Amino acid sequence: MSTRDLEQQRRRDGAYSWDVFEDAAESGRFLETFMVTSWLEHLRQHQRVTNTDTAVQDAIRAIGAAAELRLRQARGHPA
Repeated sequence: MSTRDLEQQRRRDGAYSWDVFEDAAESGRFLETFMVTSWLEHLRQHQRVTNTDTAVQDAIRAIGAAAELRLRQARGHPA
């Protein structure tokens, strides 16, 4: 499982932009960003989480924990 699996989840659930960046100020910290059309759409994403989605997210967190990485997620929408 990889971050690309996570990207596929986000896009399936309405994200029109997605990426992962390493924090330039703090090596080993990563930030997932994705854009959806509205806050309401983002809230709907929470209702569409499948067991497979949870497994992918848990696997990514486990990789991060094993490598001592701290993962953060940021959510946004257009102004």
